[in-house]
Amino acid sequence: MSDTADRQPVYVLGRSGEETRRLQAQAAFVEPWTERLFRDAGIGPGMSVLDLGSGAGDVALLAARLVGPQGSVLGVDMNAVILETARARVHAAGHDNVSFHAGDMGGLALERQFDAVVGRYVLMFVPDPLANLRAAVDHLRPGGVVAIQECDWTQSPYAVPASPLLDRVWTWISDAFRKSGADTDLGPKLRALFLAAGLAEPQLHGDRFVGGADDWYGYDHIAGLMSSVLPFLESSGALTAKEVQIDTLHERLRREIAANGGVVVYQTLVRAWARKP
Repeated sequence: MSDTADRQPVYVLGRSGEETRRLQAQAAFVEPWTERLFRDAGIGPGMSVLDLGSGAGDVALLAARLVGPQGSVLGVDMNAVILETARARVHAAGHDNVSFHAGDMGGLALERQFDAVVGRYVLMFVPDPLANLRAAVDHLRPGGVVAIQECDWTQSPYAVPASPLLDRVWTWISDAFRKSGADTDLGPKLRALFLAAGLAEPQLHGDRFVGGADDWYGYDHIAGLMSSVLPFLESSGALTAKEVQIDTLHERLRREIAANGGVVVYQTLVRAWARKP
């Protein structure tokens, strides 16, 4: 896994309040697949869970619902500011068994072992995914489970009938992720990462979102991603806001695809889980 160890990625999506809201909307979109992964991995009542890259707390909240009041969840994230949002949401949901720690996943110094380690859209953004995963596995009890979801950005979305606007926008988005140093094919690398971290052979599955109705969330998701990466692309001189016309992008995508009776075959999300021997 040496090809990932020397990367120094920039978090291309930014850390604005608008991005935090986009992350929460995205979490609602993908939650059914995350919950399926956690249930398949055996995460349930009474378990202690370590959540990597907690962000606004969506994965931690899902894990808290599954483990119940007898279980516990600890979320870790480098961004101390967004963890304040996570704490407020946990408090509003009435969970007193969820806590958060601001710090580097690769330098975890925790005094307890966990029954499960979970994460979603996190390893692709760290300089050394293997080192981070190994650090987490060190805090996993023997027989404990790791359950991770990551994207495969190399599989571009496409529309049927074809949508030139979708193709153009996705080229901009994927260029931003690639130039930022994010590991855009981390999803297919999960098996190798799990094995190198000392886990058993993982169970793997790929989910691909498909939609095209007027109210399909995918239009919002694509436009939201474009909005989040736009400052990075502008600062690098790759394009201008005028070229993107971000304020009307959602509607133009919807019009070009839904009005033609089309669908978008969207992102591929790889889910993997395995146990620690």
